[in-house]
Amino acid sequence: MKATAMAHPIQGLVKYHGMRDEIERFPYHDSISVCTAPSHTRTTVEFSMDYEDDTYVVDGEELEGRAYERVEAVVEKARSMSDAAHTVYPLRLESENSFPSNVGLGSSSSGFAAAAMALAEAAELDASKQEISAIARVGSASAARAVTGAFSQLHTGLNDEDCRSQRIPSNLHENMKIIVGLVPYHKETEDAHREAADSHMFQARNAHIHDQIAEMRDALRSDDFERAFELAEHDSLSLAATTMTGPSGWVYWQPATLAIFNRVRELREEEDIPVYFSTDTGASVYVNTTDEYAEEVEAEISDCGVSTTTWNVGGPARLLDEDDHLF
Repeated sequence: MKATAMAHPIQGLVKYHGMRDEIERFPYHDSISVCTAPSHTRTTVEFSMDYEDDTYVVDGEELEGRAYERVEAVVEKARSMSDAAHTVYPLRLESENSFPSNVGLGSSSSGFAAAAMALAEAAELDASKQEISAIARVGSASAARAVTGAFSQLHTGLNDEDCRSQRIPSNLHENMKIIVGLVPYHKETEDAHREAADSHMFQARNAHIHDQIAEMRDALRSDDFERAFELAEHDSLSLAATTMTGPSGWVYWQPATLAIFNRVRELREEEDIPVYFSTDTGASVYVNTTDEYAEEVEAEISDCGVSTTTWNVGGPARLLDEDDHLF
């Protein structure tokens, strides 16, 4: 009846944008990401007749409104798949992030992935990681990829059997570092997804995204760092073009974001350092490089006037011991 799980957030490499179904969160096209560690979300869930109602708490704050509804969708998905009698009891869910949320670092991906993993255990589902990824998906499509971890691809589809995540074999994690340039700027990703198809750039993005997916898969399987992260950098620009040309004209980037972009390109073009930038729907920047240059790159990004931290590639969502329960 009680379980705790941990998941790592994702950095989008070929990012999805827009949903053809807002309830099941079926995306228009495939997407690929890499999990980042040691950043993580830890979540404990418990079904119990001692509770009066379902209660969800994230970083000490009880959820309500749309945030509550998104967690409830994941809970109900797990309940619908379970034969265990105790899942009719009210549920308490508590979650803690080890990194800032709502700044473009994928907190929803790790949050819903950890929730789905813990729910599958507490609801006594004999489910694979791919099946659990379909539970996480109804909270956030990116969370599906956080369930399977490392380099993963979410396949588009119109049912749970097709629209689930799968790992992409790659050895790039052995020599990869991710420098995060933290640019605090609150954003609402869900609103941008909702109006994605209204951008005149949307069809153009969809027309080339399938080639991007094929190229990225091949680069990852071939352990081709430069090709993979050059693709990720260009995809970040493509995503921004679509969000900025939607009805609301979303502009997430801040002056510090652009400063990091420029510094990365200077390091690559003038000093021949293998380094590439990437952003999701936010102002913070992922700077992807290799282990050999990580310290130098972090110092350069810090000089842009932002807080930095160095992350590695993270693995799949996993269950934790009882000693790790949050309550």
